[in-house]
Amino acid sequence: MRSPKRLRLTVFLALGLATGVPTAATSAEAGPTLTGTVTDSTGVPIVGAMVSVSTGKPAHRITVFSDHQGRFATPPLDGAGPYDVRARRIGWRDRQAVGVAPGEALTLPLERETDATALAAQLPANRWYALLLDELEGQPEMREQLVRQCTYCHQQGSLHTRIERSPEQWQKVIALMGRMGGVISPALAEQVPEIFTRAYAPATAVPRLTADRDEPDFAPPPHPEARKAVIEEWDLGHPASMQHDVTMHPDGRLYSVDMTQDMLYRLDPSVPGGDRKSWKVPHGDLELGGALGTGGAPTPSTANARVGPHSLQVAPDGAIWSTLALGNQLARFDPKTEAWTIHPLEEGFYPHTLRFDARGRIWYTVAVSNHVGVLDLATGEHQWIRLPTKTWGQAIMVRMLPVFLWLAQKMDLGAAGEGGGGGSDLPEMPIPYGIDVSPTGDIWFSQLNNHQIGRIDPDTFEVEMVQTPFSAPRRLRFDSQGRLWIPGFSSSVLARFDPETRAFETWELPIEPLGSETPYALHVDRRTDTVWVCGTNSDTLIRFEPPSERFTVYPLPTRVTYTREIDFDAQGRVWTSNSNVPSWQIEGGLPKVIRLDPDPTARARVATTAP
Repeated sequence: MRSPKRLRLTVFLALGLATGVPTAATSAEAGPTLTGTVTDSTGVPIVGAMVSVSTGKPAHRITVFSDHQGRFATPPLDGAGPYDVRARRIGWRDRQAVGVAPGEALTLPLERETDATALAAQLPANRWYALLLDELEGQPEMREQLVRQCTYCHQQGSLHTRIERSPEQWQKVIALMGRMGGVISPALAEQVPEIFTRAYAPATAVPRLTADRDEPDFAPPPHPEARKAVIEEWDLGHPASMQHDVTMHPDGRLYSVDMTQDMLYRLDPSVPGGDRKSWKVPHGDLELGGALGTGGAPTPSTANARVGPHSLQVAPDGAIWSTLALGNQLARFDPKTEAWTIHPLEEGFYPHTLRFDARGRIWYTVAVSNHVGVLDLATGEHQWIRLPTKTWGQAIMVRMLPVFLWLAQKMDLGAAGEGGGGGSDLPEMPIPYGIDVSPTGDIWFSQLNNHQIGRIDPDTFEVEMVQTPFSAPRRLRFDSQGRLWIPGFSSSVLARFDPETRAFETWELPIEPLGSETPYALHVDRRTDTVWVCGTNSDTLIRFEPPSERFTVYPLPTRVTYTREIDFDAQGRVWTSNSNVPSWQIEGGLPKVIRLDPDPTARARVATTAP
């Protein structure tokens, strides 16, 4: 493993020189802008403060960073105002300005946060989560299980996960977690109440988190490269929504699936404020919980899910395809006619992530039953490939799955589990998760719980398994040279695998404390082979440039930002969603889709000089 310190991580923690205030005129129809300065109470400039400007309902927010002189400038804004403005940096109290009109330079003085409890509350979830992981020092298998199973759908270490609970309340939490796929062993379940209470006790946690508050490395400003970025957020859905995956259509509009409300959303960012449209995903006669159960299905209490749309991809013909995880179906949506076509699965349970190959076939993981499916759109042939298991126990569980699901239709097995309140002695399911198609046409997938990746021959369907030297490979992607990039979800690493040599390289993600990050997914911009990784537990997106082996960490402006799928638009801007479950834990209480423009000034220069 290559240490991030040898990869010049220290560069990104230094103040550095200014890169200039972004001019960021990104369209011909330039609206008003806001400019100003962020200072401390004595007038000293504050470097790297996030200045967020919000307008509209549902809201659209634009965030820029202050430079080495504390200056900031927004790109053109929606409408004529007024705007709500917030300046934020860890270590200072937020500054709010309501009803701001454009045209006059703003001065936003921030006061130092002197209250240790309030200062600790500003820290991202991973800083708190590291305290919890310390409680399992010397128990690496237990620690790995905790990270992998307890962060499936939401951040750990955020405010709402630090609430002190009674043993009975913990029993209910563990049972609910099991309903949603996060199953822990009885041994870990027995420890959970005590280690959570001990790790997050304010009397000990706050002093530990703020002990070095006066040191430069406590909460340094973002690196100058990150400060070039412009970040935009659009509220999408409501507090009971879960914007799971996103995909960027070639026409410049973003599609997102609301998994808990069975909705497909479309956002047109070219319209001021963002034009939003939504469609209900057909569910036929399926009840709540869909094909996997009855009303006691593995969904949050606020969910209204019968089909549970999960993953999205744009087909070569421009149609939108989605896996309907709870409905056990694939769905096609035609943006032109707004018509749906549903393809039921005849084998397997819980279709997960899908990708298209060069022949137009859809390959997708089937997470619960350990399959990969392939649908040939040209012939209509639908096939399923059963994947290897590691143990006989897993093999038996997978084969018996239809029986368990049949029993779930007859009785509430979840309720019985709640009575016990502990973990499960059943073997962990393999969970085929991410999938991608190599430039040569081979199909590669990950098995999350088995810590393996696998290859499927696209013609013979023969399967080959490869053990990963790190835990919990999740959503993986190929670059243009045929190298496979993999996030280690519970191991906090970025990995590269060469299918030709079968060699792995790994880099520890540069999120402090090291090992506290849980990268859900990544994507590779094949125009440059730059890798973008989800900073799922740290409210960040992370860029990795392979030639220089350089990381850049981009802070995101909303606390509790749990990112999943990543995609790119034609301008190279990065899109993702904030899909923490439940959504009301997100700051502001609403899910969002996010666009990060790494360097709008550079793009503007290219556009200006282009012939």
